[in-house]
Amino acid sequence: MFHPDGPTFFELCQQALTGTTEGYDLLAPKFDRTPFRTPDVLLDVVTEQVGGPESADAVMDLCCGTGAGLLHLRQVARERAVGLDLSQGMLDEAARRLEAAPGAAPIELVQGDALEHPFDEEFDLVSCFGAFGHILEEDEGRFCRAVAKALKPGGRFVFMTTGDPNDLNWKVWIARGFNLVMRLRNAVMDPPFIMYYLTFRLAAARRHLAQAGFEVEVREDVFPMPYTPIVLVVATKR
Repeated sequence: MFHPDGPTFFELCQQALTGTTEGYDLLAPKFDRTPFRTPDVLLDVVTEQVGGPESADAVMDLCCGTGAGLLHLRQVARERAVGLDLSQGMLDEAARRLEAAPGAAPIELVQGDALEHPFDEEFDLVSCFGAFGHILEEDEGRFCRAVAKALKPGGRFVFMTTGDPNDLNWKVWIARGFNLVMRLRNAVMDPPFIMYYLTFRLAAARRHLAQAGFEVEVREDVFPMPYTPIVLVVATKR
């Protein structure tokens, strides 16, 4: 559908009819050939912005998927690079793709829930890319508190987002239509498939992060065209 070697329309429908974890287990072998993977050009910029090679002892990428974020951020770590994801299928793909990742820090891939992870003040840097649609809006505050729990004092949480959606943009209405379909699907089917658009936008992210004990810095105009509307958020744990 997106790529000759990517998932077919039937496979995407099959994914959507399962639960979140099982759906991504099914999609994992073909995930990197979909537009849902965070582009390397964005991850290159993030890596430069957070300090460059071996600038942190330990880093973690939450909801790491097939490892796109760790492929770049491993080089930032001196001692430890951790990826956490709910889907074992995605982690299996990450293990294969990260074998040649630049950097020397040992890689740990952990199956688990980003809202209930086992880490306690262990990381200098935590990232999350392209996964906020899997976190319900009512859980965004809880998510920020979970990030704070994982970070050492003074540690940073880095992610990308945008401002409030423009109601004149037709893509926004497509996204809202998709969200409506998913809410209806989840109201009548179990287990739910959590995937929504237009979530964790800048204003909401600022509010939740401040409540979780972060100082928030927003870096604008750091990404190239056509990604210039995206901002990089660097939130530092007090």
